Amino acid sequence: MFDVKKIRKDFPMITNHPEMIYFDNGATTYKPQCVIDAVKDFYENYTSNVERGDYPTAIKADRTYDQVREIIAELINCEPREVAFFANITAAMNQIAFSLSYDLKEGDTVLISEAEHASNVLPWFRLKQEKKINIRYIPLDKQGNVDLEGYAKCFDDTVKAVSVAYVGNVLGAVQPIREMSEIAHRYDALMIVDAAQAIGHRKVDIKEFDCDLLCFSSHKMCGPDGAGVLYGRYELLKKMKPLLLGGGMNARFADDGSVILKDPPHCFEAGTPNIEGVIGLGTAAKYLMNIGLNEIHEYEVDLRKYFLDKMIRLDNIEIYNPDNISGPLTFNVKGVFAQDAAGYLAANNACVRSGNHCAKILHNVIGTDQSIRASIYFYNTREEVDRFCELVAQIDLENAVNIFI
Repeated sequence: MFDVKKIRKDFPMITNHPEMIYFDNGATTYKPQCVIDAVKDFYENYTSNVERGDYPTAIKADRTYDQVREIIAELINCEPREVAFFANITAAMNQIAFSLSYDLKEGDTVLISEAEHASNVLPWFRLKQEKKINIRYIPLDKQGNVDLEGYAKCFDDTVKAVSVAYVGNVLGAVQPIREMSEIAHRYDALMIVDAAQAIGHRKVDIKEFDCDLLCFSSHKMCGPDGAGVLYGRYELLKKMKPLLLGGGMNARFADDGSVILKDPPHCFEAGTPNIEGVIGLGTAAKYLMNIGLNEIHEYEVDLRKYFLDKMIRLDNIEIYNPDNISGPLTFNVKGVFAQDAAGYLAANNACVRSGNHCAKILHNVIGTDQSIRASIYFYNTREEVDRFCELVAQIDLENAVNIFI
C-alpha cells in the first residue's frame, strides 16, 4: 500500500527542511537515503575506476557499474546492451543529433514541437544551420497535446526523424508515443523520445512505445546529478558514430590512425564516467520499482487533481494547463511578473520554478513567455498543497514587489 508518510521519511531533505514546500521537482528531485548511501559506499569502500583494474575493489566497481545496465533495462523493458550512460539528457540528445548529422542531408526534415525543452531543440537548430535540414513543428493544442491528425499531415518523403517529449516539461502534456511511432515508421523515420519528465513518474516501456531512441536524466528520478541514459535499438546503436573519442571506448588504435571501437554501448562512454552517479542511478531505479511505478503515477494523478481543484478556486491566477492530468501545474498571478510572484513564494518557503523553463518557443502555444511551474512528486502531500494555495491566494502586485525592497 502506498504510504506517503512513510516514504517522506526516506528523504533527508524533507526531514531536514520540514518548513519547505518543494514543488520544483520538474527541475530536480530529492534523493532518498538509499541513493545517498550507495554513493557514499562507493567512495568509502570500493573507489576505483571502471574497466581499468584487476584488483578487488576495481572488480567490484566494474560489476556494480555494469549491473546498472540490467537495472535500467528492467525499468524501461529493453536489453542491457541497449543502455548507454551519459551525463544527462542534454548530452544524450547531442549525441543523437551528432550521429544523425552523418545521414541527414540538405532538405531532409526533422519533426519537433514548439513545447520542447532546449535540449531537444538546439541540437536540431545546429543541424539546420550546418546541414541545411528543415525543422517542421508538429501541431499542438493550447495545452501542448499533439494533434495526431495534424501530426500525420506533417510527413512526406523528406521526414527522417521525429523527436518529442513523452511528457512536456511545462504543460505536462502526455503524448501518444506508440501511435506517433507507428506513423513515423511508415515513412522510415526514426522516433526519438525525451522521457525526462516521465521517468520515475510512470512506467516507460520501450516495447510498448516501439521507439528507436529514448533518453532521460538520473536527477529527475531520485538519482544523482551528472548521470543519464540513452536507450537505442542495438542495430541502430551499432551504426551511430560516437560524439566523444578517448579512453575506454576503443578496443585498439595504432600509429597509422586506425581505430577499432568497442561494441555498443561502451563505444559511447569515452573517458572516466560518473561512476558514483551511475551507481546512484541504479539504486534510485530499484527504489522506484520497489514502490511501484503504477502506484506512484496513481498517487500523483490524484494529488495533482486535488491541487488543481484548489487552485481553480483562486480568482487571482490564470492556469495554462487545467485539462492535463499529469506533470506540473503552470500558472501566472494576474498582473504580477512571474519571477516576482515566485520570489514571494520563496520568501515563504515555497519552492517553484519561474521563467520560460528552457522552452523558449512555447509562448507561440500558450501566449506568454513567463510562467510559474509548480511540479509535484510522489513524496508531496495534500497538506503541502493546502499551504501552497494559501500563499498563492495572498499574492498581489504590492506584496510581491515589496519583498525585494
